[in-house]
Amino acid sequence: MPTGQASYRDLEERTAKFAERYRDYVKNLPRAIANIEYGKQPILSSGSQAGNYIEANEALGKKDFQYRIRISCKETKESCL
Repeated sequence: MPTGQASYRDLEERTAKFAERYRDYVKNLPRAIANIEYGKQPILSSGSQAGNYIEANEALGKKDFQYRIRISCKETKESCL
C-alpha cells in the first residue's frame, strides 16, 4: 500500500481503537456528577462512529454505503464536540 493511503480495514481498526481509548479515558476521570453525565454521550457517539463505519463497509449497495458513511461522519463530529 502506498504511503498516505489507508485501507478501509485500517480505518475500521482506528475508529474502534478511538472508541476504546475514549471509553478508557472517561472511566479514569474523577467520579464527579458532571464527568459521569457528560461522559456518557461521547462514549456512545464514538462507539456509534466505529459501528456505522463497519456497517458501511458491509453495505448492501451504494446508497446504503453513503447513508452509513454520513451517519459515521455525524457521530465523529459529535464525538469531537
